[in-house]
Amino acid sequence: MKMKHISKYFFSIILILCSLQMISQNKKSKDTTTFLPTIDRYGLRIGVDLFKLSRSLYDKNYKGLELAGDFRVSKKYYFAAEIGNENKTTDESQLNFTTKGTYLKVGFDYNAHQNWLNLENMIYVGLRFGISSFNQEINTYKVYNSDPFFNESSSVLVNQKYDGLSAKWGEVVAGIKTKVFYNLFVGFSVRGSNLFSNKKPDGFDNLYIPGFNRTYNGNFGVGFNYTVSYFLPVYKKKNLPKIKSKK
Repeated sequence: MKMKHISKYFFSIILILCSLQMISQNKKSKDTTTFLPTIDRYGLRIGVDLFKLSRSLYDKNYKGLELAGDFRVSKKYYFAAEIGNENKTTDESQLNFTTKGTYLKVGFDYNAHQNWLNLENMIYVGLRFGISSFNQEINTYKVYNSDPFFNESSSVLVNQKYDGLSAKWGEVVAGIKTKVFYNLFVGFSVRGSNLFSNKKPDGFDNLYIPGFNRTYNGNFGVGFNYTVSYFLPVYKKKNLPKIKSKK
């Protein structure tokens, strides 16, 4: 639990620094007249979700890894994708089950942030299409006796495994990315997801889907990630000087 709290404080500090940097940048862009040329860099940015990585260290019931990447295709648009693997044991009051599987999300991001000079920060929105292939294993469940004189419960060992399960969904994404060093970025995003299809085993529901998260609220789910990524430039585009008037 101590590691969990340290991770939360660490990520909170990063987000505060990112926000302050972007506010400062926006102020400069409004108040400064520049005749300098700007250069847009295009290339591949690849990284890892620190939340899943750190959770695997302090949560004995969870193992997961997500790799995230994007490729800049125009001044404002980025092709984006995430691929990952999760192994999660869920221990509820009546049921204990384990979910294992992989997932892939593909889509695009739109950068709404007006960078000043050659900065490359992002405040973005985007869409994803996600697919997941996984299995569910029921470990134990509790049987309740409704007899008022013997109102007790007992755990029954099951070890029932369901293979070949799958799900498809769509996501709306909003997040930020900021450059902390020359090619190193940190970021945070939140996601709202909606299931399109969900192959369920007989007699059991998919209460957790790798990449989608919990399904306790029907077809709707939420998620987030903290990422650190590295940018690999491929080519550059030079923009002509622009004059911005003070207002």
